[in-house]
Amino acid sequence: MTRRPDYLAANAGRRVPMPGFVLLVQPRDDSDTTMRIGITVTKKVGNAVVRNRIKRRFRALAREILPEHGWPGADHVLIGREAALTSDYADLRAHLAKALAKSRSVAPGGNRSRPRR
Repeated sequence: MTRRPDYLAANAGRRVPMPGFVLLVQPRDDSDTTMRIGITVTKKVGNAVVRNRIKRRFRALAREILPEHGWPGADHVLIGREAALTSDYADLRAHLAKALAKSRSVAPGGNRSRPRR
């Protein structure tokens, strides 16, 4: 995903927080079964080198986990946290698989108690 409206639409979907990231899943209402992935890491996490390292780890995770655990026809967004840099890759893999399984049981709109601005 490269367009901001796609990320904003995913923000209205299911939200699953994990230690190294937050997973957003938003099913698209079209006939396309392609799974799309978006990755974002804010400047609060670190400099460009740190953010890019986290994004590379997430891209590798997505290639490995999404084909078998992802939602067909949905947008998946990973929002990186600082813990993603220091976490073991195997732990991140387990967390992503768990988050995808958990996202199927979370009510649409995530587990938010108040609306987001």
